[in-house]
Amino acid sequence: MKLTDRINRIQVSPTSAVITAADQLKAKGVDIADFGPGEPDFPTPDHIKQAAVQAIHDNKTKYTPTGGIMPLREAICAWHKRELKSNYEAKECVVNVGGKHAIFNVASVLVQTGDEVLIPAPYWVSFPDIVKYTGATPVYVETAVADGFAVKAAAIEKAITARTKLLILNSPSNPSGGVTPPDEYEKILALCKKHNIWLMGDECYSHFTYEPNQPFSIASANDSKDQVIVIGSVSKTFAMTGWRIGYTLAPAPLIQALIKLQSQSTSNPTSIAQYAALAAMTGTMDTVPVMLAEYAKRRKRIVDGLNAIPGVRCAQPGGAFYVLPDVSAHLRGPHALAKDTTELATLLLERARVALVGGDAFGAPGYLRMSYATSVDRIEEGLRRLDRFFSRAEAAA
Repeated sequence: MKLTDRINRIQVSPTSAVITAADQLKAKGVDIADFGPGEPDFPTPDHIKQAAVQAIHDNKTKYTPTGGIMPLREAICAWHKRELKSNYEAKECVVNVGGKHAIFNVASVLVQTGDEVLIPAPYWVSFPDIVKYTGATPVYVETAVADGFAVKAAAIEKAITARTKLLILNSPSNPSGGVTPPDEYEKILALCKKHNIWLMGDECYSHFTYEPNQPFSIASANDSKDQVIVIGSVSKTFAMTGWRIGYTLAPAPLIQALIKLQSQSTSNPTSIAQYAALAAMTGTMDTVPVMLAEYAKRRKRIVDGLNAIPGVRCAQPGGAFYVLPDVSAHLRGPHALAKDTTELATLLLERARVALVGGDAFGAPGYLRMSYATSVDRIEEGLRRLDRFFSRAEAAA
């Protein structure tokens, strides 16, 4: 079967592959300590679920406008203004089928063969493949663990060429939890303005930041609108991953182009999910600090536990709910456990029954990505299994 060049440029998401492999073992009754899924383990708040039920009873099950129902677009703009100090109108907002869909659409509309897209590394696995699908070239900008994996404006400036069209900046970051400080973010915006580069801020983890970090949007900066695209989602903040509602905030002409593309691909996001998202955007956010406090406890436990394991080092993330432990000590020398972290992740699943993702998939060779969006009991069990696995390897060496 001959497939198109564009589909052959990309691969199946490595995170999806890990989840599938872990699920297959679970189906056979195998107990897996699962650090793979990048989603809250909390239920969707009741008032949001009830809004969806009511929408069904009210027969709000028909097509909606392609860009989303107007009350939701208005509510997204009002919520973003209240929470993140921006100033958007409904005409500058489109509702998408999740944050990934929003990013895919923006890339499809803005970049093409011959263009370059800057992506700080470590990066979310889908960023490079979405860029490759459009025919553009991803260009990686390295970050340092000493900086909390936050990208520096100076590093971005060195990577800019005449072909640079877009910069994708995910803060807080998946997989590192890195948070770009507001002052550095504004320096990056100034660079984008100087070189006429679009700045896409992926804010899906905006409200999962730990002290001293605070939620921040580059859209709050003065004169940012003409250069900035905001990608947001209800998935993480409101524990609504399966509802598949994201949004894009951008200049009105770009929004119209995105709606045009959406009209020929997905059409509108699910009507019922839109009404649930409306309740999320206009209702209480009391569940957010509860989730964040629990994640903070889990973060401390998993970081402390990982740093106690032989040959493993782990920095404390500034946001999101991931850690990125450095296991490079186990990948070199005559007693190396594996040739890379992809192979090591497979060994951990097969031998230790721990599911996680190799850092190679995220542009982080030598690291493993672990989600701590799971219970403390499962974190403890996973740490015990990892300690046994690496301690035996240390002893054998």
